[in-house]
Amino acid sequence: MTRIGAWLFRRRTIIPIPLALAVLVIPPRPAQPAALIGAGAVLVTLGEAIRLWGVRHIGAISRTRRDRLGPLITSGPFAVVRNPLYMGNVGLWVGFAVCARLPWLAPVFAAILALQYHAIVRWEERLLEERLGERYRTYARQVPRWIPNTINRGARRERGDLDFSAGSAASSVNVFS
Repeated sequence: MTRIGAWLFRRRTIIPIPLALAVLVIPPRPAQPAALIGAGAVLVTLGEAIRLWGVRHIGAISRTRRDRLGPLITSGPFAVVRNPLYMGNVGLWVGFAVCARLPWLAPVFAAILALQYHAIVRWEERLLEERLGERYRTYARQVPRWIPNTINRGARRERGDLDFSAGSAASSVNVFS
């Protein structure tokens, strides 16, 4: 799985091209309500907002295609889930399918991206654990990979570790120490 993840990581920008072609080429069924466009736009907006928030915290390192690592980012969306950029991407592509009035394509996109990101994340996690050791393992124990855990957020706030607030999107990048 990690070999596949490494291969997908290096090609993660071009892999969605077939998804884009599907949205552009497949005609919507005439019976699909126009309200789907608005629902899709909301999903696209949320996905892009999550991505922008994540890029604000992780910086230019998010655009690399090599296995170079920057600092371990634990602020902003990275205090909520370990993979907010990938979650934002899923929201974008599912939103594009819904905007195109192809709601049946949304779960297909979600499944394709889930498989892709699962492999990539396994590879990334192996690298992070090898290179950062206990610092990464501690972070991984405290922050869920995909699904935010609001119950744990209160416990983290009480302990004072990995805390974030609504204003953290505008704060500088914090390095886990």
